[in-house]
Amino acid sequence: MSKLIVRYWGVALALLVFIGPVRAELVQDMYSAEVPVTDQSPSELVRASRLGLSEVLVKVSGSAEVLANPVIASALPDARNHLQRYAYSRIPGAQEPLRVKMLFDSTYVTQMVIEAGLPLWTANRPAELLWLVEEAAMGRQYINGETATGVVTGLRSEFARRGVPAHLPLFDLSDAAALDPSQAWSLDGQALLAASARYNLENVLAGRFARLANGQIAGEWVYLWQDERQARPVTAENEQEFLRAGVDLAAEAMSARYAVAATDNAGGLTLSISGVSSYADYAAIVAWLEGLELVERANVETVQGDRILLRLQAQADAVRLATTIELNKRLKPLPNILPGTGSAADLNYQWQN
Repeated sequence: MSKLIVRYWGVALALLVFIGPVRAELVQDMYSAEVPVTDQSPSELVRASRLGLSEVLVKVSGSAEVLANPVIASALPDARNHLQRYAYSRIPGAQEPLRVKMLFDSTYVTQMVIEAGLPLWTANRPAELLWLVEEAAMGRQYINGETATGVVTGLRSEFARRGVPAHLPLFDLSDAAALDPSQAWSLDGQALLAASARYNLENVLAGRFARLANGQIAGEWVYLWQDERQARPVTAENEQEFLRAGVDLAAEAMSARYAVAATDNAGGLTLSISGVSSYADYAAIVAWLEGLELVERANVETVQGDRILLRLQAQADAVRLATTIELNKRLKPLPNILPGTGSAADLNYQWQN
């Protein structure tokens, strides 16, 4: 079995105020989950392990449908035996104060997903831009860290649960001029995408909600990507249930596009990259490629001037692998015919400093 261990580089997964254009981020805690428990008994840990592994599998594959697979279902009762470490914490005043955070064996988890014939969503994931408007007694207002700390905390939890990097807009004068809360309330896709353009994020999630007299939350979510639009009206029993519905909508739509099913490429794939002018460039490229879950090795075959030709030992075909590679904003796709050679590479890019 090829390499299944994910490499991480200290990029925290959090819902933060946006600070710059980012096409993709490396998600941490892909193989961790935190669930509530009633006590610290062995039997309760076994139960929590099944829940935690289920959450990890959904995060790694990108879809809740993974849990219906027979291979996955048969493995869940054995979840406790694949815990690498766990720790309890207590949150005073919380409805479920005692929780256990668990880390599962990454090799075991990814191998299970691949053997089940399911797609694997690499830890290098595109970030989501979120616009959320609440209609309250004072009128319609955006949800941000100042106006609704509790809602932002809940969103952070839900995005982390699905392994989706997410950001709020700056809500500065430019945003106010481009899209005021009343405009955002209409969930007009064209207006939302136009206001989002400054952030260079292709995936946009927008929502609106109001609190009903009976305590329920009523609203709607819209996920936008280029010409694609998916909407989900929601009436939820509580705030967290409403937030989860929106995050799940975005995560499922994104994973359908970016998750890659493992395939057998015995001969490997050729990857040409031009514009590689230093050893530092070369090292950065190889390290990034070999950090992708479905890439085992990236071996240099030839070097011609500023162009390197690599052979990738990968468990994905060229089309599906390109979806992930092109999340790296420094790699610009080129036609597959290599200049001056008359030959073609499976994948061809220009490295941009």
